[in-house]
Amino acid sequence: MRIVVDTTVDGPGWRTSVYAAGCRHACPGCHNPETWPFTVGEELSVDEVFLRLSATEGGITFTGGDPMYQAPAFTALARRIKTELSRNIWCYTGFLFEEVMADPEMSALLPFVDVLVDGPFLQALRDTDLLFCGSSNQRLIDVPASLSAGHVVLFDYNPYPGF
Repeated sequence: MRIVVDTTVDGPGWRTSVYAAGCRHACPGCHNPETWPFTVGEELSVDEVFLRLSATEGGITFTGGDPMYQAPAFTALARRIKTELSRNIWCYTGFLFEEVMADPEMSALLPFVDVLVDGPFLQALRDTDLLFCGSSNQRLIDVPASLSAGHVVLFDYNPYPGF
């Protein structure tokens, strides 16, 4: 749908966020309902998105909408980001990690993702004190550790070690 450069809300540090068009979760209270239609925004090829990302610095976040509805394209993009740019990648999805793992197309993206923020936004569990999540049911998942362990390992985010 769009690319936002120099944001700090979709993961730690200065990041570039790639907003996918399309989401069928339609979570009540979603902060991006304009991303729900699959026809909104600017249609770009993986090469075009990669070229734009190459001109940025910092981590990269896939969000939306829900990138998992376009998993093959995001997998191709993530592969290039990791192999050619060596960047940190976060991905937001309304699916649970377990659902992503059970789907061959969606799970193909995981080896290229550092942190997966999973689960639908639930208005009743909204918590503005959470870092990088909108509701307390959502998890920050350390994807490499989870794939290695064979189960969910939560990401331990502590920007100030020793405090």
